[in-house]
Amino acid sequence: MSTKSGAAARTPQKRSSSTIPLSMGMILVTLGVVYGDIGTSPMYTIKAIISGNGGLATIDDDVIIGALSLIIWTITLITTVKYVLIAMKADNKGEGGIFALYSLVRRCAKWLIIPAMIGGAALLADGILTPAVTVTTAIEGLRTIELGRQLIGDNQHIVVGITIIILCILFVIQRAGTSSIGKLFGPVMTIWFLFLGFTGLLNMGADLNVLRALNPLRAVTFLFSNKNAAGMMVLGNVFLCTTGAEALYSDMGHVGKANIYASWPFVKGCLILNYLGQGAWVLANRTDPTLLAMTDMNPFFEMLPEVWRPFAVILSTFAAIIASQALITGSYSIVSEAIRLNLLPHMKITYPSETKGQLYIPLVNNIMWVACIFVVLLFQTSSHMEAAYGLAITLTMLMTTILLYTYLSQMCHKRVGAVVFLVFFGVLESTFFFSSLTKFMHGGYFTVLMATLIFLVMFIWRRGTAIERTQSVYLPVKDYIGQLAELRDDPAYNYTADNLVFLTNDSSPDKLDRDILYSILDKRPKRARAYWFLNVTVTDEPNTLEYSVNSFGTDFIFKVQLRLGFRVNQRVNAFLRQIVGDLVQNHELAKQDHHYSIYKNPGTVGDFRFCILHKALAPETALSGSDYHVMMMKYAIRHVCGSPARWYGLETSSIIYEYVPLFTRAKAAPTLKRIAPPDTTGTAPKMAKIDKDDEDIFSDSVADETSSMAAITEEAVIGGDTAVFRPLSDEDIEEEEEVENAESADKK
Repeated sequence: MSTKSGAAARTPQKRSSSTIPLSMGMILVTLGVVYGDIGTSPMYTIKAIISGNGGLATIDDDVIIGALSLIIWTITLITTVKYVLIAMKADNKGEGGIFALYSLVRRCAKWLIIPAMIGGAALLADGILTPAVTVTTAIEGLRTIELGRQLIGDNQHIVVGITIIILCILFVIQRAGTSSIGKLFGPVMTIWFLFLGFTGLLNMGADLNVLRALNPLRAVTFLFSNKNAAGMMVLGNVFLCTTGAEALYSDMGHVGKANIYASWPFVKGCLILNYLGQGAWVLANRTDPTLLAMTDMNPFFEMLPEVWRPFAVILSTFAAIIASQALITGSYSIVSEAIRLNLLPHMKITYPSETKGQLYIPLVNNIMWVACIFVVLLFQTSSHMEAAYGLAITLTMLMTTILLYTYLSQMCHKRVGAVVFLVFFGVLESTFFFSSLTKFMHGGYFTVLMATLIFLVMFIWRRGTAIERTQSVYLPVKDYIGQLAELRDDPAYNYTADNLVFLTNDSSPDKLDRDILYSILDKRPKRARAYWFLNVTVTDEPNTLEYSVNSFGTDFIFKVQLRLGFRVNQRVNAFLRQIVGDLVQNHELAKQDHHYSIYKNPGTVGDFRFCILHKALAPETALSGSDYHVMMMKYAIRHVCGSPARWYGLETSSIIYEYVPLFTRAKAAPTLKRIAPPDTTGTAPKMAKIDKDDEDIFSDSVADETSSMAAITEEAVIGGDTAVFRPLSDEDIEEEEEVENAESADKK
């Protein structure tokens, strides 16, 4: 095996997301990227609580102080204690979020994949509603100033139109990357939080009794008081103050945990000051006839002096855009983690900056864009959206609690603390969840429906992957060198290409997917001067340009691993041409001279054809009805998500698209009853070691089929007795080498 590095000059490597340092610049980016959602909650939380309690006429000291106490301690317990102090310690190489957490604990129990899927689906669904509700609320604030009232009046269609324009601009600029956006939004959010703190502090003087809300007993007393007209359901509105906590955890990879630790105290202080200021203003003005006559009174805007309101509306609009940004970037991180865990299909991901955690997924961006516009058109007003908001995220928080309990008990070995954590936050968040269920009929059904659809996509993809793995076989290349050599020299077949290239997801140096060998030898023999089997691995560094080659002692069979940094454009055709040129120059590959060419000095590298294989289901495939439909839906989803030709820059290359059967045994047809299926009685299947990371309830459900396929492969396929039944990764190869070294040491 020979190893070559790319010819392109390397640039200095930048730090990965796991080591983003503490700096004033990154704190500014953190304020711009992470806190948008939770930072805009003062615009609608108090408003929703007053409306849910029956309006301003029902408000007195006990109601306001109790509600403020609930808000303050909800932020403290859920955001500060659970997420900032506990959850952020459970990072996966600097990445946060529910899927990063699941990747840490998935070996602890196979069923943990279910809460991870539920929580991830709910968070993605909530991310669709957040941009719509925050931007709409800000634009409705125009009605609190005279010019805005003249322009908009009671015409909600104007508000909807302005909201849609702003959302379109927001989604268009996503391709610039979160670092560029954060540098733009960071100063705006710094001004926003200072504005929240200052205006809150200014209005607190109207009634300093609101400071009694710092006592948690006032929250408990109000919750069970007869003055609480909404009862336990008030928690559904109180929860709006902390909906951005999960996004904070998901965005950790974009900015680094140190910068969140440094900035959160400032953010929390400004939020609490503003809530206290709103509460003091309400107590001082609750008998004002003008305010009592308003049908949708918002203390956030009304407590400001008239001359300040235009500035407040403009600033809140920018803050609402930034709130949307927090959920959008969080969604990219969640989807990226889900792809890595094989819960979602491969999608094109770009990295606009030098940090791997800062990414952009065009397909996700476009889906969220369309869905947000639909939400605005469906609900029209912010009050309707608030009624739907928060239900899905409570479910995500509950699922995160379950995974964090497993992490604390199994990974950190703090069993007593883990039980206390589970009981306390499980009860607290279950209370929020059940109180939010009243939102279902008022619009919560939309986020539940979206979460269900996303969960079904994950279920189909994971279940389909488990079924495919029962049929996946990776065979040793050395057992097929003879046949490939004979095919290369067989004049009965025309050359398919000088260089025939197959892409594979298996990074082992000496095995190939059975589908590839089936395509070359069985489906239609494909003659070529050289066969290339290419695996692309993305590294954690931004600018890696490396490759390794195993030639199997030949000059025509090459297994290539291409190691590219996450910022490197994956134009594999250009890189492969360079690799072929290197091998020709080193006399490891014969020159591929051109007889015909438009150039005076033809090159020594021949033509390329890329063969892209897609699995297909035949009508007679022996799958149960449900599994058959699962596979059909999986392949439909894969089609929507794009082709490897686009992911690897092969749009202008010569490509063979070929469909290969899933290789499940076919149903017996009436005319073939006399032909018995392969007899595997008494054959002991020789299974490769099962990767614990791949074990879950989906793989368990098809374990018998996997064992059966192993037995058939061993008996019927060349090299079947040394086959493995899943793609091998770099980690697998390193682990095998460690075992071999240990065995050699024992023998010595």
